[in-house]
Amino acid sequence: MKLFRTNLLYIAITAFITLQIPIAIAGNSPDAGTLTHYIKEVEEAARVEMNAEEMIAAKADSIYDTLHLLQAGLQEEAFELAYEGYYKLLEQGKMSKKDVLTIADFSKPSSEERLFVIDMEKGKILFQTLVAHGRKSGLIYATEFSNKPESNKSSLGFYLTMQPYYGGKGYALRLQGLEKGINDNAFERAIVLHGSDYVTSQFANSNGYLGRSLGCPAVPTKQTKAIINSIKNGSLLFIYHPTEEYKTKSTILNS
Repeated sequence: MKLFRTNLLYIAITAFITLQIPIAIAGNSPDAGTLTHYIKEVEEAARVEMNAEEMIAAKADSIYDTLHLLQAGLQEEAFELAYEGYYKLLEQGKMSKKDVLTIADFSKPSSEERLFVIDMEKGKILFQTLVAHGRKSGLIYATEFSNKPESNKSSLGFYLTMQPYYGGKGYALRLQGLEKGINDNAFERAIVLHGSDYVTSQFANSNGYLGRSLGCPAVPTKQTKAIINSIKNGSLLFIYHPTEEYKTKSTILNS
């Protein structure tokens, strides 16, 4: 992405020089002011070209670097796709809480801190912690995903956070799956963000992996209330895995 504007500008300037050679031979060589004006026009054209996917990717690159998310352990593609969905849904007015973006990076083993809650306005990571996947999705890594009820598998994609409540899992957060055929059965499946005693570093150190849920993104019990209160009521949660099938079928990324 960072090469896009440079390459476009280079091509445009080369084209400019090539087109101006006949004029120069005729004694009408352009002055520096004309070239500067032309370059500015090309830069503006590049910005127009970047209005959609390229612009979103450029912004994602900038935020990813600024927040040092690589050093924090978040996969670059995970953030790029999350930000693309965040941007599109924000433009569509689908989120009532735009200051927070939550990403569960399921490319990483469950023993690693792979849930990131990012403050998009203040530019900082609010939480980086453990998160469990569904018991039928895999052991150490989540490798299989499903939208089917009683599959006990995690579902990928974009979710809107809803209202918190107290239930069998204690303080929990309802999630609305936003992608048809991918996670839109989340409410029917009772997929919620909740705390669990099997989501601890001690459990992971003893077993090499976390305990697993019935498909819910479960977090450490001690952090549950703080995380839920930070993301509740209309923010975006993105569950990522580098599978091409999801990227091809995503109704949000391909909108």
